[in-house]
Amino acid sequence: LKQRAPDSFEVMVVERDPKYTRSSTVLSVGGIRQQFSLPENIQLSMYSADFLRNIKQHLSVLDDDPPDIQFQPHGYLFLATEDGAEQMLKNYNVQKELGAKVELLQPYQLKEKFPWMSTEGIALGSYGFENEGWFDPWALLNAFKKKACSLGAEYVNGEVIGFEFRNEHPIVDPTLDPLLRTNYMYIKDDEGEVHCVEFAFLIIAGGPFSSEVAKLLHIGTGPGMLSVPLPVEPRKRYVYVFNCETGPGIDMPLVIDPSGVYVRREGLGGKYICGRSPSETEEPDVSNLEVDYNFFDSSVWPVIAKRIPHFECIKVSSAWAGYYDYNTFDQNAIVGRHPYFPNVYLATGFSGHGIQMAPAVGRAMMELLIDKTYVTIDLTKFHFHRVFQDQPVYEQHIV
Repeated sequence: LKQRAPDSFEVMVVERDPKYTRSSTVLSVGGIRQQFSLPENIQLSMYSADFLRNIKQHLSVLDDDPPDIQFQPHGYLFLATEDGAEQMLKNYNVQKELGAKVELLQPYQLKEKFPWMSTEGIALGSYGFENEGWFDPWALLNAFKKKACSLGAEYVNGEVIGFEFRNEHPIVDPTLDPLLRTNYMYIKDDEGEVHCVEFAFLIIAGGPFSSEVAKLLHIGTGPGMLSVPLPVEPRKRYVYVFNCETGPGIDMPLVIDPSGVYVRREGLGGKYICGRSPSETEEPDVSNLEVDYNFFDSSVWPVIAKRIPHFECIKVSSAWAGYYDYNTFDQNAIVGRHPYFPNVYLATGFSGHGIQMAPAVGRAMMELLIDKTYVTIDLTKFHFHRVFQDQPVYEQHIV
């Protein structure tokens, strides 16, 4: 917004966690991939990959060192059993049509390319050999913030605690029930003082806690189009760190087993990270960020030890937990204008893909506010209307 129309907008970012101690971005593994099944998700990540490739051009600040997000372009490798091979082929065809750099590998080709990996039970692999890998999410977050501040954006340490509403009668038919409208929100600062702030547009981008802000707008508790809640909630995910001096080297991509277990190396010192999204019945308590090490022993280690025999004798050296902004409706992003409020927009529910899609989604929000339509990538499919109409849009490649 500040780049496109620097004098037309005053941009305020309200952040209740200014040190980002519970930030989904900072606590993520910083991955980026184009291997999705939905065209929109592929396009979002392809745009972001190009943005990150040219990050010094986009996010450099005068008289400051250019940003270095330490991008590691070593790719993603998805593995499929016989049952999953057909879906993988469908995904591949969509990805190739959109220009993604991916290749399908038969078991013997996987063994040739990655001799450290067992291909037992694997029928097909999909390898993203360009524009996929991982980066330092903290460095990217700081680069975004520093650039925004240099352009005049204001970051406020506080929490949105309410809105001031007014009733407005529809112009087309004044006899209809009045509509709720708002241009004022209340923010409690870090010293407990409450401030009233006027806004023209509001973008709810609160990650896993976005629904808390939505409820303050009566989304989910009101009548009609306000009766449907924003289906986004925190889901805790664990990331485990282990050492293996004899493990795969620099040629190792981020490997996703058919079970959903993933593993990649971290640096060059024999360190690796791994994890797995739990099943619905295994979902952990989200009231804290404590790590369940038993989950590694029962649900992660047996899989990676079988897939990569070098990992048979490993032990966890450390671990952390973070939150997905999990869309319980269909695990896809919810973006665009809310169907009830003409000046309230949503950018949430990415279910683990937010950091890699952030540059593209930021541009999409800018286009909606200034151009009143999507210009770069059409994200209409991800609007809130689908929730209201109970029409989920599912992504087949969720990790």
